[in-house]
Amino acid sequence: MVDPQAELTIGQLARRAGVTVTALHFYEEQGLLTSRRTAGNQRRFPRHALRRVALIRVAQRVGIPLREIGEALSELPADHAPTQEDWEQLAARWHADLDLRISQLLRLRDKLTDCIGCGCLSLQNCLLRNRDDRLGAGGAGPRRLWLTRDDRR
Repeated sequence: MVDPQAELTIGQLARRAGVTVTALHFYEEQGLLTSRRTAGNQRRFPRHALRRVALIRVAQRVGIPLREIGEALSELPADHAPTQEDWEQLAARWHADLDLRISQLLRLRDKLTDCIGCGCLSLQNCLLRNRDDRLGAGGAGPRRLWLTRDDRR
C-alpha cells in the first residue's frame, strides 16, 4: 500500500515545483519523470519528484539539452531524491559543456560589437560573412562563431 502523504498529484507537483501541468506531462513523455496511476487513472508522483523537477529546470536554465538531462537522470536512482553526491557527479559531467557555452557566449559578445545583425552594414568586419562559402566544408552554421568539441583539440 502506498502512503498517500508520500505522493503528490500532478497539480500539487506543478504548484510546488513552479511549472505547468503541461510541462510535467512533457517531462513524463520524455522519460524525465515517472508517476504511478491510481485505480481512477490519476497520476501520483513520489514526493522526491520535486527534486527531479528542480534539477531539470536548473539544467535547462543553463542550456543543457533535454536529451542530456534525460541521459543523466537515467543514471540516478528512481526511488529517491538525487543526493548531493548525485548532483556533484552531474555537475562534473556538464562542466566542460558549460565552459564551452560560456566561451561561445563571450566570443559572440566580444566579436559582434560592430554588427547590428544581418542586412549587414559592416560587411568587411562581419564574422558571419563567408565569402564564396569557404567555410562550408567545416559544416553548417556560423563556423567562425561556433566553437565545437572538435575546436578544443
